[in-house]
Amino acid sequence: MITVLVNDVPRPAERDETVAELLAVLEVPRRGVAVAVNGEVVRRADWPAHRLTDGDRVEVLTAAQGG
Repeated sequence: MITVLVNDVPRPAERDETVAELLAVLEVPRRGVAVAVNGEVVRRADWPAHRLTDGDRVEVLTAAQGG
């Protein structure tokens, strides 16, 4: 088990968990979402392969509509 920070909140994660798996566990919709790990944007196509490591800082951003 490892710990990652998701939007500055510590969260346990499975060792070798991917960004895609993390988003599924968090029930984050795939549309309108951007993800950065340690300040670097992770392309949506790379989510299934991008593995998280202990201490990673994950920012999950969702698009907002309105004006």
